[in-house]
Amino acid sequence: MLSPSSTVAMLATERPIAVRILQRHGIDFCCGGHRSLADACAQSGITADLLLAEVTAEEQRAAPSPRRWDAAPLPELVNYLLIQHHRPLDTELPRLTGLVNKVCSVHRDLDPTGFDAIRSRWLALRDDLVPHMEKEEQVLFPWIMAGKGGDAGGPIATMEQEHVAVGGLLKELRVLTNDYRVPEEACGSWRALWAGLEALEADLHTHIHLENNVLFPRALDEG
Repeated sequence: MLSPSSTVAMLATERPIAVRILQRHGIDFCCGGHRSLADACAQSGITADLLLAEVTAEEQRAAPSPRRWDAAPLPELVNYLLIQHHRPLDTELPRLTGLVNKVCSVHRDLDPTGFDAIRSRWLALRDDLVPHMEKEEQVLFPWIMAGKGGDAGGPIATMEQEHVAVGGLLKELRVLTNDYRVPEEACGSWRALWAGLEALEADLHTHIHLENNVLFPRALDEG
């Protein structure tokens, strides 16, 4: 039974529908998933009981509920991560890079410092993600698929550190874009960029949560 003393990661893992509620309240459930619900909710100005009530209400409306991955076979979870979260980035990262370059070039005169910072943070995020996923796909995931996750403590620690860096860049982009609020004068490309970056943020939060809080602990325990 989940309670205010349960961690945010436990809530997101055991009741996956909670992810959308946590995102709605700006609660970090991936790299910050170790915090208790009470502490995380206090920082967001709500109570843990209210959050859990929102999750229950969302579960009652949802049909079907999102799948729980904490009991799925590890190879199935790895394949899900590859198909659902890794492969889409093969096309989404270049698409967003094109939009970033276009928008930051065309509208730079409005806020040179701000647009330069957005482009800089985006390129840093992209350049972190590409080799990070390559290491997972070429080294860590094959170890886990082969049942050797128990020997992967070093690579897993490295991946978790890199997740923290990605999370920090996502937070910076959210601040720089004013929480992805689109100005009235924004053109279609500007609006598409803000929407794409916000969608990427939501996807990466779920992606990192499934690795940090589900895949990696299970691989270490079961390998």
